[in-house]
Amino acid sequence: MRTKLLLLVALVFILTTICAQELKLASILASGMVLQQKTETPFWGWAKSGSKVSITPSWNQQKYTAIADKEGKWMVKISTPEAGGPFNIEIDGTNKMVLNDVLIGEVWLASGQSNMSMPLKGYYCQPVNGSNEAIINSPKKQIRFINIPTKGTYKPQNDFKAEWKKASLESTAECSAVAWFFADFINKNTGIPVGIINASYGGSGIEAWMNAEACHQFKDIPVPNLSDETVQSEPNTPTALFNAMINPVVGYAIRGMIWYQGESNIFNVQHYAPSVAALVAAYRKIWGAGEFPFYYVQIAPYEYKCWNFFAPQWPEISAYQRDAQTQCMKLIKNSGMAVLMDVGEEYIIHPPRKKEVGERLGLLALSKTYGFKGFEAESPEFEKLEISGNKAIVHFSKQYNGITSYGKTLELFEISADNKVFQKADAYIDESNGTVVCTSKLVEKPVAVRYAFRNYVKGELFGTGGLPVSSFRTDNW
Repeated sequence: MRTKLLLLVALVFILTTICAQELKLASILASGMVLQQKTETPFWGWAKSGSKVSITPSWNQQKYTAIADKEGKWMVKISTPEAGGPFNIEIDGTNKMVLNDVLIGEVWLASGQSNMSMPLKGYYCQPVNGSNEAIINSPKKQIRFINIPTKGTYKPQNDFKAEWKKASLESTAECSAVAWFFADFINKNTGIPVGIINASYGGSGIEAWMNAEACHQFKDIPVPNLSDETVQSEPNTPTALFNAMINPVVGYAIRGMIWYQGESNIFNVQHYAPSVAALVAAYRKIWGAGEFPFYYVQIAPYEYKCWNFFAPQWPEISAYQRDAQTQCMKLIKNSGMAVLMDVGEEYIIHPPRKKEVGERLGLLALSKTYGFKGFEAESPEFEKLEISGNKAIVHFSKQYNGITSYGKTLELFEISADNKVFQKADAYIDESNGTVVCTSKLVEKPVAVRYAFRNYVKGELFGTGGLPVSSFRTDNW
C-alpha cells in the first residue's frame, strides 16, 4: 500500500513537472482575439525556465523570440499591421500551438460597475432598449469581446479563464450593452474591427479598481495586507478587482479605456475625482502606453433619496457626484465625459437606453481619438458666470453650433444671493451669444446659479447636435 502511494505521488509530481514545462499563453492571447493595429503588442506566457519561445504571425512571417526567465515567464513584442485579417499566429516552444481567426483593429478596455456590466440582453426583468435588433444584426459585425471573470482577490493574479467571443446570435447577448453600442458605433464609422475587453463588476466602488500604488495616495483607503492568492475578497475591498480582473490583462495593447462607474461612491464625493485621476494615472503607468484616451460616463439622474440616510447633509447627493465627475475632465488629460441628463429613470438605477450611452462615448472617440470633424462630439459645458446688475449670465464652452431647449421654457435654473438660498430663476437663452440669462424677483444681487442640481431630473438644455448639458453649480457651498 505504501509503495503504491509513493508511486502515485511520484507520478503526480512527474505530471506536474511536465505540465509546468509546457508552453502556455496568457488567456487574453487566444484564437478569435483582436489585436491593436499598428503597434508593438506584447505576447507573454509561461514555459520551461531557459527555454526558447518563438512567435510567427502570418501577416509578416517574421519570427519573434523570447527566453523564459527563471520563473518560467516570457514576453516578446510583435509588430502589428494596419487593420485587417483574419490571420493566424504560430507559437513554438516546448510544444506548439496555433492561434486562428485573429483580427487586427481597435481594442478598448471597458470597466466600471453594473451599468457597464449590464449585458446587451439586459438583466433579468430589466431591459436594454433595442437589444433584439442589435443581437439579430450582430453576426454582420467585425466585433469581438472577452468578459473577464468577475471576482476579487487580495493578491494580484497572473491569469484567468475566459474566451474571446465573435459577434453571433448565440454570444452577442452576453456582451456589455454600453461596450457593444460603443464598439458598433466605432466599427460602422471607421470600417475597422473592434475588440472589447470587458472587466466590470456590479456594485463595485472605484477603490476596488485601483492598484495598491494608487490607493496609497489616500489616507482613507486601507489596502489589505493579506497576500493569500486563494482568498477571494469582497468586490468593494480596495485593490481586489484590480488584482483579479485588471492585472492579468495589463500590457495587452489597447487604444484606450471606457468607464461607467460612480453610483457606489456617491457618499464620498469629495474624493471621487482625485480617485479617478489616480486610477487613470496608475493604469497608464503600468500599461506603459502613454496617456491613452479615457472616456467615461456621468451617472444618470436617479432618485437617490432612499439612499440618503448615509449623507443627510446632501439631499441631492447624485448632483454632487455628477459635479465631481465633471471635475475629472480637468484632472485627467486626454479624457472626455458622456452626459446622460436625458436618459435617466426616476426609480430605475439601470436605465434601458444604453445605445445613447455607447454612442456618446463613440462620438468622443471619433472626434478626439480618430480625428473625425464636423459634428457635435461633446456636450456644451459651463464655463463662467457673469453678473450684470440683477442678471446672472451663464457662459458655456464646447459649443459646436449653440445651445437649445427645443423651444421649451427653461424650468431647472436656480439663482441665489449671498444668503445661499436658491430661488427658481426666470431663465432664457440669449441666441446672440449662446448664454443663459437668469433673474428672479426674489434675488436682487445674484452671486450663484445652479442648473438641474437634483437627484432625478430630465435635462432641458442641449447642444444643437442633441447632446445634453450637464447639471452644474457655480458655487462651492
